[in-house]
Amino acid sequence: MKKLLLIRHAEALPHSEKGDYHRPLSKKGEADVKDLAQKLGANNLVPEQIICSAALRTQTTANILATAFNMNNLKATEAIYEASEHTLLREINHFSNAYDFTAMVGHNPGIAYLLLNLTGKVRDVPPCTAITIVFEDADSWQEITHESGVITWYATPL
Repeated sequence: MKKLLLIRHAEALPHSEKGDYHRPLSKKGEADVKDLAQKLGANNLVPEQIICSAALRTQTTANILATAFNMNNLKATEAIYEASEHTLLREINHFSNAYDFTAMVGHNPGIAYLLLNLTGKVRDVPPCTAITIVFEDADSWQEITHESGVITWYATPL
C-alpha cells in the first residue's frame, strides 16, 4: 500500500521583485504551515519523504514541515512548478519504492486537478491544504493511476 500526502503551499506574498517563482510565504502562511505540522503529527501522518516544487514558497512550506518532523529527506524539483496533473502523476510514478508514505508540496491548479484525477473527488484546495490519499492496491508508485486512490484525511487552515 502506498500513501500520498498532497499539500498546496501555504499563503505567499502577492508579489516579489524577483517574480512569481521567488514569492516568499506571508506571516500567515508560515503560521499555517506550523499549525499543519501539528495537525499531521497529532494524526500520525508524518511522511517518510517530502518532494516539492523548487519555487521559494513550496520549498519554505516543505522546509517548515521537515523541521517540525525532524526529517532531512526533502527533495525540490523544477518539474512540479506550474505542472499539470499529468506531469504531477508522472513525478509520483517515479517516486522511490523504498518509501510507502510520501508528501508532495505543489501549486494549484495542478494539486486540485491531481486530487480529482487520483480520487475522482473534488475538494476545495486553498493555500496550506493537506490531503492524504491511500492507494490500497498499489505496491509500487508506478501502479498509481487515474482514480486509484481514496481520500482518508483532509485539512485546510482555519
